[in-house]
Amino acid sequence: MSRIYLSPPHLGEKERELLLDAFDSNWIAPLGPHVDAFEREFGEKVGVAHAAALSSGTAGLHLALVLLGVSRGDEVFLSSLTFAATANAVVYVGAVPVFIDSDRRSWNMDPELLAEELDARARAGSLPKAVIVVDLYGQCADYDPILDACARHGVPVIEDAAEALGATYKGAPAGVFGKAAVFSFNGNKIVTTSGGGMLVSRDASLVEKARFLASQARDPAPHYQHSETGYNYRMSNLLAAVGRGQLASLEDRIARRRGNFEFYREALDGLPGVEFMPEAPYGRCTRWLSCMTIDPRDSRATREDVRLALEAENIESRPIWKPMHMQPVFKDCRVIGGKVSKEIFQDGLCLPSGSSLKDEHRERIVAIVRKVLEHPVRG
Repeated sequence: MSRIYLSPPHLGEKERELLLDAFDSNWIAPLGPHVDAFEREFGEKVGVAHAAALSSGTAGLHLALVLLGVSRGDEVFLSSLTFAATANAVVYVGAVPVFIDSDRRSWNMDPELLAEELDARARAGSLPKAVIVVDLYGQCADYDPILDACARHGVPVIEDAAEALGATYKGAPAGVFGKAAVFSFNGNKIVTTSGGGMLVSRDASLVEKARFLASQARDPAPHYQHSETGYNYRMSNLLAAVGRGQLASLEDRIARRRGNFEFYREALDGLPGVEFMPEAPYGRCTRWLSCMTIDPRDSRATREDVRLALEAENIESRPIWKPMHMQPVFKDCRVIGGKVSKEIFQDGLCLPSGSSLKDEHRERIVAIVRKVLEHPVRG
């Protein structure tokens, strides 16, 4: 049978129409009218006036750190339970990551651990240069206590909203928290441009400087002159056209993904050892990916038993992100806590979550998962 992917792109006629418009205009290089329109429309969607379309979300994180003056030897606090891009961007500027554990209510950064560590660092005179907060799997972190703790010590916040376009926190959309926020349009995201990202901020000068640095930091001169080190980080007009079409369908795509999650929850909830990623009471999770945990102490099977059974039937699933403090490349970095994110990783599995997933696909997936959990076969 044809493969069922974890989170494939979901494209429609609007994307095709706008892409052909960009193609026919012969404006396919970085920048162009679709880039300008995408930045404007995206800013309106997330409620932030200023946006810079970039080649990736990772590029946005890198630029955000540069713009906040983070440099070699500085420390940056960040969520441990995240994709490697969050921590890699810290390394790009020569800074040192310090990882903060998750809370069980949201799987995001634990506000109490963060506040305690910031207070201790303030007493020691060694505060971090910035804090990067990740909105994991389509769910915002608990921002009120996080922002309060950071503001108390004058530490700026970067919101890594790569996975959370369309999520809300107390009625406010992901992307409005902190000094800057960054989104991803990778091929597996709810809104994709195949590859791309967006940096947003209420600070117009910060976004203007981001555009400058992302365009190789070319000075305003008739010849090529550069007074600062720049980067080739701008989005192409072709990809921005696709992004505009995708953005128009955002609410429909979120509804479909939330529907996937509810289908899985209703079909599998109650099985011994099975739990699902909680939706924190303060907001809406987009359910970018449908995430579950299987506790081997209570279940008759493990997360890996389920994953391998799905793979044997040509169905892609994936373990929850392996925490950064458990990654070999970051083995020498400090971690505050670490137990919660480690347990979520060890027991956690992401099920197929695409917005184009059909009912028969979901039923097939559920049947396999139930079979493994109810009648495990172990060698």
